[in-house]
Amino acid sequence: MRQPSVKYRRVAAAAITLAVAAGAAACGPDDNAAKKADGASDGKPQKGGTLSVLNTEPQSTFDPARLYTSGGGNVPSLVFRTLTTRNRANGAEGTKVVPDLATDTGRPNKDATEWTYTLKDGLKFEDGTPITTADIKYGIERSFAAELSGGAPYLRDWLVGGADYEGPYKDKKGLASIETPDAKTIVFKLNKPEGDFPFVATQTQFAPVPKAKDTGAKYAEHPVSSGPYKVVSNEGDGQHMVLERNPHWSEKLDDQRHAYPDKIDVKAGLDAAVINQRLSTSSGADAAAVTTDTNLGPAELAEISGDKALAARVGTGHFGYTNYLAFNPKIKPFDNAKVREAISYAINRTSVINAAGGSALAEPATTFLPEQKAFGYTPYDAFPAGKTGNPAKAKELLKEAGYPKGLTISLTHSTVQNRETSPEVATAVQEALKQAGITVKLVGLDQNAFNQARWAYKGGPGFFLSRWGADWPSGGPFLAPIFDGRQIVKDGANFNHAQLNDPAVNKEIDEINKLTDPAAAAERWGALDKKIGEKALDVPLFHPVYKRLYGKDVKNIVISDWTGVLDISQVSVK
Repeated sequence: MRQPSVKYRRVAAAAITLAVAAGAAACGPDDNAAKKADGASDGKPQKGGTLSVLNTEPQSTFDPARLYTSGGGNVPSLVFRTLTTRNRANGAEGTKVVPDLATDTGRPNKDATEWTYTLKDGLKFEDGTPITTADIKYGIERSFAAELSGGAPYLRDWLVGGADYEGPYKDKKGLASIETPDAKTIVFKLNKPEGDFPFVATQTQFAPVPKAKDTGAKYAEHPVSSGPYKVVSNEGDGQHMVLERNPHWSEKLDDQRHAYPDKIDVKAGLDAAVINQRLSTSSGADAAAVTTDTNLGPAELAEISGDKALAARVGTGHFGYTNYLAFNPKIKPFDNAKVREAISYAINRTSVINAAGGSALAEPATTFLPEQKAFGYTPYDAFPAGKTGNPAKAKELLKEAGYPKGLTISLTHSTVQNRETSPEVATAVQEALKQAGITVKLVGLDQNAFNQARWAYKGGPGFFLSRWGADWPSGGPFLAPIFDGRQIVKDGANFNHAQLNDPAVNKEIDEINKLTDPAAAAERWGALDKKIGEKALDVPLFHPVYKRLYGKDVKNIVISDWTGVLDISQVSVK
């Protein structure tokens, strides 16, 4: 996730950073922005100039082993190339995996337990030395080192021997499950079938790292570039980063990054309101500025809507992300399915959307999967409540459940003003359930305590606000962490809030994971989402929409459904 900043065990987030810190079912930029993107109004994008990036959060731990990214990330993708990457295109086209350092997206064996990649000819690091598969193997292996933790966990789970491997600083032999028979071939051997392996190969752990240049924990200060830009300075662990062209990068060998600007100047630690004001005014260097982590709020959108020129500089995107009400059926009265169904019918999504910032910033959800084809979105509404809820049906179900006079429950939420799991949304839920005879007591916790509570296997709440974002646009990283019984964690962060351990669900997850055709897998994920949704184990509320300003001299706006945010590898400033 990202826009969500929390780094999930199976997501995210992006966070994302996984799009997250970055990014969402996406539309592309609005019409005027799209005209600029294709050069219709301002001419074709040209090389040159300096792109400024204004962010609230620093691009910290700028080491490919430690970054938690999807699709290669945003700023990281300018420096680190990976075996595969996201397609740099607007909307649904941007959810596809495409080759990056590799010649294709990977060649699986019959049961998808082995994946083989071949590198393109002529690839070089920033110092002109060739990039080999040994560099990719070493880059992956160092991500297992305890001192370089923070990256995505999939390879630890998926690679044969990965669970016990401690990285190259302690184990010089390396991982036998990564084979490099020659300088251009690399083979991965997995514990089980994983049809989504090409998606995982987009994460920065797959960036090549030359062993001779590895400086351990200090590598983030000057990582060796395989992308169009190199790091020339990194102050304050990502507070201020300056990137300049890598002279040994070739656009002929990289059809995904345009690298129009000569320099990228990334400044972080800024207040969100200040960022949006600077982008709005667009004076001086801010005319060629963007943000990768700051959204517009309801008040700012209302102000911008009256200014056509300013409104034309708002990019709109969606990231694969769902905000929902979660139940723990191990706790009464939520062990009663009819109580859960009653709550599902009682929800007033119109009031929830308003609490989340209005229809410009949130879209109602009745499915757990986001409304994107890549995830396998299959429209359904197991408990149709209309736009404003169905309290009469909810009361009927409560009576059947043995609560003819209603009941009193608690709803746990965060006190952080994020318009997702915060008091505004909790209050909207409280008011809706009141109409159905359900009294809701709100329990607000600071963000750390809230996360500990909602991820607790024991002692956690029975009813709480939650959210989930996928590490890549597929149903697997969306449904499996939440509903696969084998991913229940009893002594750490447990994301399977319902503690569902249904053999049929687990088996179907395994069967879908064998599929290497994303379209075929998507269809099965959608069907599984519907099957699980009928159990009333959660109440989908809304999918966020991202609205972000960019400077008046920024052109070639590309916003994919993979990240939901402006792709800085595509923009020009001249």
